Amino acid sequence: MKKKYLIIGAGFSGTVLADQLVKHSDCSIDIWDEREHIGGNCHTKRDEQTGIMVHQYGPHIFNTDKKEIWDFVNSLGEFRPYVHRVKAMSNGKIYSLPVNLHTINQLFGRSFTPEEAKAFLETLADKAIEDPKNFEEQALRFIGKELYYAFFYGYTKKQWGCEPTELPASILKRIPVRFNYDDNYHNNIYTGIPVNGYTALMEKLIDHAEITVTLNKKFDPATDVSGYDHVFYTGPIDAWFRFKYGRLGYRTVTFETHYADGDFQGTTQMNFCDENVPYTRITEHKHFTNWEQHDRTIYFKEFSKETEPSDIPYYPKRLEQDKTLLLKYRSDAGALQKVSFLGRLATYRYMDMHHVIGEALSFAKTWIQASKNNEKLPVFPNLEA
Repeated sequence: MKKKYLIIGAGFSGTVLADQLVKHSDCSIDIWDEREHIGGNCHTKRDEQTGIMVHQYGPHIFNTDKKEIWDFVNSLGEFRPYVHRVKAMSNGKIYSLPVNLHTINQLFGRSFTPEEAKAFLETLADKAIEDPKNFEEQALRFIGKELYYAFFYGYTKKQWGCEPTELPASILKRIPVRFNYDDNYHNNIYTGIPVNGYTALMEKLIDHAEITVTLNKKFDPATDVSGYDHVFYTGPIDAWFRFKYGRLGYRTVTFETHYADGDFQGTTQMNFCDENVPYTRITEHKHFTNWEQHDRTIYFKEFSKETEPSDIPYYPKRLEQDKTLLLKYRSDAGALQKVSFLGRLATYRYMDMHHVIGEALSFAKTWIQASKNNEKLPVFPNLEA
């Protein structure tokens, strides 16, 4: 007997899940999304004034080390090679990011070899900090105060809205320093940009007679969903429970749009590391698609702020109080019938696109198999919070 499923959210989690469910089980699917478009924060569209493909909610560069994920997204549309090279403005000068041999030689006015740079940074590292307790101590322990204050302190303070000493050391798990001249921002082997944008990929995922999408439809937890055999929720988990234990902490971003003739900054992304510059970065969208030619340009100034009830949540803060709340919400979720939670908002984790897609593919397979075998249906794709 054909099943009827409801998916809340039309980002990559929801659309990949819908695609897999209709392909590998007998079902029909309704997808609801509160925005006027599909694609979530990965939504792309052509700017009317310039014709440039714009990453509407900030830069998204697809990169993965898993060939199966790369093959999957390429089956949805053409990708072209793209290397993300980020520049940083610090104290009136422009540097290369991630911090690499060129950056170190620029900052200190030296001509180090890789081994000389390693030895030099060892002399700067604060060895007195044996067990870093916070973000700042983690940075000072491994790279010293010069690099920290040039590239990390001001940017981090703007991004997270607090002193770096208030952030856990785990945020800076690996100090992004390279002792060569590689300025490719990503390490993964498969990297590219979809020729027709990310929204086109998701349009293909849901182009099926058994999938119906309703936009501008905000989900209310009080909605009667008893007509569905199962609900898959990709929104904020605390919103599902009407914030009964309190709101989970997020940072959000806002964008200021500007136009110019020609080329504004010569690169896709420029980070502004100084605390007295109110925005964190500028993204110039024409540089994502170097195979296209445009006489004019569009760029976004990006500002970070605390998420308020009317804002779109972006980055989970995951401070200790947030983790405590999350465990309560996950416990309540486990007691629900016929509801599963999927994606970065519903699981309250920072995830890149390839993580989201890979997890949706894996979860769909596990869920379908459990359903066919009349086994307990999984509630979350991740076992631990």
